Amino acid sequence: MNPFSSGTRLRDMIRAIRACKTAAEERAVVRKECAAIRAAINENDQDYRHRNLAKLMFIHMLGYPTHFGQMECLKLIASPGFPEKRIGYLGLMLLLDERQEVLMLVTNSLKQDLNHTNQYIVGLALCALGNICSAEMARDLAPEVERLLQFRDPNIRKKAALCSIRIIKKVPDLAENFINPATALLREKHHGVLITGVQLCTDLCKISTEALEHIRKKCTDGLVRTLKDLANSPYSPEYDIAGITDPFLHIRLLKLLRVLGEGDADASDTMNDILAQVATKTESNKVAGNAILYECVQTIMSIEDNGGLRVLAINILGRFLSNRDNNIRYVALNMLMKAVSADAQAVQRHRATILECVKDSDASIRKRALELVYVLVNETNVKPLAKELIDYLEVSDLDFRGDLTAKICSIVAKFSPEKIWYIDQMLKVLTEAGNFVKDEVWYALIVVISNASELHGYTVRALYRAFQVSAEQESLVRVTVWCIGEYGDMLVNNVGMLDIEDPITVTESDAVDVVEIAIKRHASDLTTKAMALVALLKLSSRFPSCSERIREIIVQFKGSFVLELQQRAIEFNSIIAKHQNIRSTLVERMPVLDEATFIGRRAGSLPGAASTPTIPSVSLPNGVAKPVAPLVDLLDLNSDDAPAPSSSGGGDLLQDLLGVDLPPASQQSGAGQASKTGNDVLLDLLSIGSPSAPSSSSAVDILSSNSSNKVPVSPLDDLSSLSLSTGTTSNAAPMMDLLDGLAPSPPTENNGPVYPSITAFESSSLRLTFNFSKQPGNPQTTVIEATFINLSSNTYTDFVFQAAVPKFLQLHLDPASSNTLPTAGNGSITQNLKITNSQHGKKSLVMRIRIAYKINGKDTLEEGQVNNFPRDL
Repeated sequence: MNPFSSGTRLRDMIRAIRACKTAAEERAVVRKECAAIRAAINENDQDYRHRNLAKLMFIHMLGYPTHFGQMECLKLIASPGFPEKRIGYLGLMLLLDERQEVLMLVTNSLKQDLNHTNQYIVGLALCALGNICSAEMARDLAPEVERLLQFRDPNIRKKAALCSIRIIKKVPDLAENFINPATALLREKHHGVLITGVQLCTDLCKISTEALEHIRKKCTDGLVRTLKDLANSPYSPEYDIAGITDPFLHIRLLKLLRVLGEGDADASDTMNDILAQVATKTESNKVAGNAILYECVQTIMSIEDNGGLRVLAINILGRFLSNRDNNIRYVALNMLMKAVSADAQAVQRHRATILECVKDSDASIRKRALELVYVLVNETNVKPLAKELIDYLEVSDLDFRGDLTAKICSIVAKFSPEKIWYIDQMLKVLTEAGNFVKDEVWYALIVVISNASELHGYTVRALYRAFQVSAEQESLVRVTVWCIGEYGDMLVNNVGMLDIEDPITVTESDAVDVVEIAIKRHASDLTTKAMALVALLKLSSRFPSCSERIREIIVQFKGSFVLELQQRAIEFNSIIAKHQNIRSTLVERMPVLDEATFIGRRAGSLPGAASTPTIPSVSLPNGVAKPVAPLVDLLDLNSDDAPAPSSSGGGDLLQDLLGVDLPPASQQSGAGQASKTGNDVLLDLLSIGSPSAPSSSSAVDILSSNSSNKVPVSPLDDLSSLSLSTGTTSNAAPMMDLLDGLAPSPPTENNGPVYPSITAFESSSLRLTFNFSKQPGNPQTTVIEATFINLSSNTYTDFVFQAAVPKFLQLHLDPASSNTLPTAGNGSITQNLKITNSQHGKKSLVMRIRIAYKINGKDTLEEGQVNNFPRDL
């Protein structure tokens, strides 16, 4: 016989495939066997049909295409014999799925087999239907399955219950037909039927509110009795696992009780006693017992409040944390995360055990325990918990230090009782893991130090000590360099000594050594070196005796390949060498940084990137951003940070920014030489060039306020009105060019062309319309007002609109007027979009949109593309 003919036995084909040395040989064997099977199918070979289908199933499991054998499954299912039907149904479940159109042809055969007199054939049909049932098949065959729930044989009832679960998931409308048969199964004595009945009731409760109320009212007492009988049942070898009677049924019953007790106080009271009994009597030295205890804890935490039971449940989780099995500890940590919101005090009792889990060798347990510790921290326990975590930071694995450092920094920043404690803890973190600290953390530390004026001396001395032992930690180096640049004189003179610190002797040369080491470290990046250059410039004024040495260090970077460092070195060297008269003013200590503004920026309450929605100001209506002056916007300053009006009425923003002490305008008009000197300094620093000596008004005159104005004028107002000054000459042009023509345009009534509104998107439930407008003199930018209208009778919640555009477009989204869209006719949501078209006149606007919202708690997502924008936008 040909070894690859259709008569080859299955085992021979498997042996031939396993004997192949390469994938090519295997493909050749499979190809020959498939060809033989195709020939047998064409010849309608009935003798070997079941064998051919068995071989096709093996070939399918190897990943080769077997679609040509699908009809053979249907022919075998239609055969009268049990062996043929068994292979046919197995092939049906393996080779087909519910999306195959061929499946429609098997519905009639399934119906006949569900009514067959042979219970084993009925079982085959139920098994197949439970695995590949589609919605159409479910509607057609649901009456037969419902009838079989009352069949005489328990195995058929069990399979019918499992099949019913798939039917109600595919067609939830049929759930009401299965409520009474499903509750009847809860009175079964056969454990196999009972466990499937419990699962069917659980799924019914999740799908149908009517079923939930019916089962809660009629069956809660019976389920409690069943669980009590099961928990108190004597040894039964048929169901015993590790000394526990049928733990699988235990778990299914607890899950159903959890569904019934959630949100219902009466049902919860009914099951309290049995839950306490299961929680106290179940042994926890076996896996089966731990599984039951875990489900019991989940049920206790889900049903209505019972303080004593919840404490018992959390204590069980505490015992789980001491278990040697990592899986048990992991699920206990997961459950404790949920339990914190219910009873944080009970979880706090296990804080020591949870901290030990942070030091576990298993990475997943460490991470989960760290998240739990983070949730447990409050004002009363922050100090001991932070100490434990920082102590562990010293010995923790490198791959875990990033997460651990982030959590410690967040805890310290959020709950620090006093600034000195915050500074001490942050210095410990920077000393141990400064390379893992994010930029926002050391930014925040500098802000806090700046605001703690009484701790400046203490902080700079502590940083100096820390630098001596941890000079390789980048973030520590940056903070140290910044503080020495600002408060180096306090370090040398031991200003602000506290009782808790030891005296330290630091010379001016020692302070410069620290900055020199930082700037010459091979590992220092651009940010660190740039900060060190600024610190050296400041120290050159604070330590005149070291000025020449500092200049020599700075000069070394005049030839740096990094443009930023080269530019700073050249400019700073020029200041030290040529501008002694302004250096001390220029490098004065920075003003106290606004802590509230920084916190707001970190929280995202200030305007962010252009492509993200701008969060509205507190004092203005939703969606209306606080107006920002042009110069403030140019300099990336928040309007809250804008310089206050000068008390003398002659505020000068550039003078304020650069710290140059220039005489007021009234003195300059009578002292031309002094004015020229100050002007030269400014123009030299700003690289504008030297003006002509006999020129009329200088750049400083332009930037000064009108001396005849008796009302104090804001520097921003003064600068914004430059173009209105009548005394401006050619020498003002460079300064005006520097400020990029910030004078406001005269008011105009022209609002640009009018564009028709469009319906950008419409579905059966939602309509989106766009109204267009353009800013005068800016044809590239289009302002779009999007209006969302609900077309249904349901209220949409958690409404979110997202949009995406090609690279030649820039998109800015303002916040929506609301996140709740009322029903049809009761209102709408509006949201403004701003699009800048860099290819204006060449390419039209195009946009992809996504709209997400919830209907009765169910997530809904709609997407579309807008191509019908007017052509000239």
